[in-house]
Amino acid sequence: MAKMFIAGELAGALSGQTYDVINPATGETVGSAPKGNESDARAAIDAADAAFAAWADTSAESRAQLILKGIDAVKKELPELSVLLTREQGKPVGDSQREIEHFLHGMNFYAGLASKIRGSYVPLPDNKMYGMVLKQPVGVCGAIVPWNFPITLMGTKVGPALAAGCTVVVKPASSTPLTTLRIVELLNSAGLPKGVLNVVTGPGGVVGEELLQNPKVRRIAFTGESKTGQHVVSVAGSQMKRLTLELGGSDPMIFCEDGDMDKALTAASVGRFYNCGQACLAVKRLYIVESVYDQFVEKLLGKVAKLTVGNGLEKTTRLGPLHTKAQREEIEAQIEDAVTRGARVLTGGKRPEGAQFEKGFFYSPTVLADVPEDARVVKEETFGPVLPVFKVKDLDEGIARANNSMYGLGSSVWTKDLGKARRAAEKIEAGNVWINSLHIGYDEMPFGGVKYSGFGREHGPEALEYYLETKGVVIATPE
Repeated sequence: MAKMFIAGELAGALSGQTYDVINPATGETVGSAPKGNESDARAAIDAADAAFAAWADTSAESRAQLILKGIDAVKKELPELSVLLTREQGKPVGDSQREIEHFLHGMNFYAGLASKIRGSYVPLPDNKMYGMVLKQPVGVCGAIVPWNFPITLMGTKVGPALAAGCTVVVKPASSTPLTTLRIVELLNSAGLPKGVLNVVTGPGGVVGEELLQNPKVRRIAFTGESKTGQHVVSVAGSQMKRLTLELGGSDPMIFCEDGDMDKALTAASVGRFYNCGQACLAVKRLYIVESVYDQFVEKLLGKVAKLTVGNGLEKTTRLGPLHTKAQREEIEAQIEDAVTRGARVLTGGKRPEGAQFEKGFFYSPTVLADVPEDARVVKEETFGPVLPVFKVKDLDEGIARANNSMYGLGSSVWTKDLGKARRAAEKIEAGNVWINSLHIGYDEMPFGGVKYSGFGREHGPEALEYYLETKGVVIATPE
């Protein structure tokens, strides 16, 4: 059984309870994890609180060196960790390895920024006085992480927190705790002081709720669905905790008549079906200018036909299973709703057939056409391998329809016209816009959403600001 990590020690749940983690491709048990409760969460929070003052006083260079040593420890187990992540999450093992490598890159990025945090000197009108702006760590941080990219999205929280001098309690998704538990153990093995980095597993409504309510936690970084994000705001916001919320998305992609079709086709296919479509920044609505619509859709269907569905541990697999039975049922309900309203299934729209698919949560990659605006796949976030395609008159209609959504996370436009590109970048209501590029989150760039996609930013130097308090100091020169 895997163990939690609290106050520098491996730990089971105080209740002694555990739960099984299931492989979504086979239905088999991968392992078990402690079923923590409020008491376990409080123990981790207390440990982080006790460790905070000393960690905040640790030099930035020393903090960076400990993060780098932890990165080296994780690198040594990269192959084993990649297989474990695939077994509990379902994605192809190559994608699991790339996810952990992305995590390592991000941690390295923030280790490098630890010593770059700057305050400032401020001249004042009275020349006998001057001001200073200090940057100081917020305190204990709760990192609540989802199941779709459990390692990368942990890193976007843990990296800047540790670099800034904060201590952390990680709450992984209940269905994907195993790789997280091992990585947190490895990071601690590099010499982090006890209590600086903790991880507690268990139900979100219990462990996560304690993080939201406990007054010792001063910062919450949450990635998940918008409805849960609203609850996070109502509970943690009432205590004036520092919040960042990276929530759901319905990312539009707009292809203009002068765009590079071959590159855009790859971006549409990868952008929608990577991780079986279970990505917040996935392409979820595809708008194609009418003059090239038929050609684009025909070629897109050819690409989708080449996607091999299967167990993520098989080398030929390009599309693993959906993560849970409920996730597949939700996708099926959204497709049924669209078809009932007049949509056409151009490909997919069903579970794959064969004995190898019977025990897993597989679903065929699906493309829909003639989808009305009131269909669930348009109005809601579609977290699975389903791509609705729409014909638009021109870029301006594409932008207008792209903005007709409660979400505003990512977006992309494909055109060789710099004027069109600039207009789209300025007018699309989203936290991120990619021009002629696949939807990829870079550690070097701020990432986050607007509207019901959340607020605040992860990634980039900007993320550090959410882990730092700004203090103004006025100093009078002694006579």
